Amino acid sequence: MEEMKDKRQLWIILFITSLGSFLTPFMGSSINVAIPEIGMEFFSDAILLSWVATSYLLAASILIVPMGRLADMKGKTRIFLTGIAIYTAGSLLSTMTSSIDMLIVFRVIQGCGGAMIFGTSIAIISGIFPPAERGGALGINVAFTYTGLSVGPVIGGALTEAFGWRSIFYLNAAVGILIILLGMKYLRIKETKDDQTAFDLPGSVLYGAMILFIMLGFQELPDTTGYILFALGAVFAAAFFFREKSTPHPVIRISLFTENRVFALANFAAFINYSSTFAISYLLSYYLQLIRGFGPEEAGLFLIAQPVMQAIFSPATGKLSDRINPSVLATGGMALITAGLMLFTVLSPETSILVIVVDLALLGFGFALFASPNTHAVMNSVPLKLYGVASGVLGTTRMCGMMTSMGISMLAFSLTIGNTPISVVDSESLLLSINSAFTIFVILCAVGTFASYMVIRNKGKE
Repeated sequence: MEEMKDKRQLWIILFITSLGSFLTPFMGSSINVAIPEIGMEFFSDAILLSWVATSYLLAASILIVPMGRLADMKGKTRIFLTGIAIYTAGSLLSTMTSSIDMLIVFRVIQGCGGAMIFGTSIAIISGIFPPAERGGALGINVAFTYTGLSVGPVIGGALTEAFGWRSIFYLNAAVGILIILLGMKYLRIKETKDDQTAFDLPGSVLYGAMILFIMLGFQELPDTTGYILFALGAVFAAAFFFREKSTPHPVIRISLFTENRVFALANFAAFINYSSTFAISYLLSYYLQLIRGFGPEEAGLFLIAQPVMQAIFSPATGKLSDRINPSVLATGGMALITAGLMLFTVLSPETSILVIVVDLALLGFGFALFASPNTHAVMNSVPLKLYGVASGVLGTTRMCGMMTSMGISMLAFSLTIGNTPISVVDSESLLLSINSAFTIFVILCAVGTFASYMVIRNKGKE
């Protein structure tokens, strides 16, 4: 995309794409607060309920990279608006569900639209802003993401108590329609399209199968089925690797990982970050409502401390990453998150709510230090023509991280409470599951801190 001279249009486009970035985390954080009520209505167990979030993430993970590649070929704005339309349709269908299975299917449709949003929004912003302003713009985009996370629990809790959980999907559909209307009027960009090359459909299918079987395998652990699915995922991963190495127009250039250490390590750090943090609000929602006895609205108010801090500080850390090595900021953020997660490994029914809120605020500041600078490091490590793919890869690492985080939570639930309906499970077993999951998150986050530190080492060698 060419640098735009009309600053007003540039900032309008930033607002539209950032509103898209707001939409999906808002849905995720608001529905987390409603999960206990959904479980009560459909008499579902914790493992099945987790698929309300996981089905969306799985669909998005499979499609983000192919959609990023398609966006480079056909136009990022076109794919972005199509994604918003599909996501909105999925939201409306979710209001009509009469079973947990139907809701999961409609969440898959939302995930398909979400993949198109995640695979393009960052690429659009990176393409229209000059390098000296890119970090600040990405910081604003991340702030919108965290604002969605911030208001999601509060609005979701209030809507659930007043109108039922389906009202959350109605609100999402309304925001989606607004983005479509604004996009049709203002999202007009002269793009450089790579439309002379063929779309790698076989590679995309192999990639999707790889993600599908590996992620499903993780969800099925420790059952034997999980290991079988893992093995199938490894087979497809090998086939995908050889396909991408041999085709002239791959959906992902393997050299991005083998020859670009900054790109590879920054993406790995993002994967670990989301693997160890995404399920925080999901787990704490259970803790606050089923162990401590708070309602959805009260639980939502407690949970906003983390994303509010993220929203406040992300623009500043984004601008700071224009002047300071972004990997230094990201590493500091990961270290802070590791420290903050340690408290949640020892949660008890007597843990002070004030201590929990303060710790969530600390985690939010750590996220702000990590997210914008890490995104900046990834996008700055590739040329303009690969922004769509780079954005898609980053989106995939995040989505796979989110799924891994939910998978860890499901594994912890599976080992302690099994298929017992969440409405009748005893609080001691539920608390053991929550503490076990957070213990794994601390270990993962420590690994991610080291990966982020290695980005600094490798940037110093360039």
